[in-house]
Amino acid sequence: MASIKQTLEDILSLDGAMCAAIVDSGSGMILGSAGSGLDLEIAAAGNTEVVRTKLKTMRALGLNDVIEDILITLGKQYHIVRPSISKEGVFIYVVLDKLRANLALARRKTQDVDKQLDF
Repeated sequence: MASIKQTLEDILSLDGAMCAAIVDSGSGMILGSAGSGLDLEIAAAGNTEVVRTKLKTMRALGLNDVIEDILITLGKQYHIVRPSISKEGVFIYVVLDKLRANLALARRKTQDVDKQLDF
């Protein structure tokens, strides 16, 4: 099992990782963050709304499924939002430099650290 600090350090070890946060999806509050490059308070609140909206849409469509992750591709960055399977009501948020990051590896690392997250 890994603490929030260990989880964030593991994510930031990825090539191209700029910043990461563990976010309470009910309130939008950051439970832990690391790195720089964005105002993570604003990003956490905004991505909380993204997760809520997607879940609401899935319910409206009658989809009996879960969100593995949400990928937002910008011109210079990738943003990964991964609702935690190990901690209900929490998501992992990762920002990557698009030119330096390996997206497949980053998605895999985010999945792996989620399994180890404990707090």
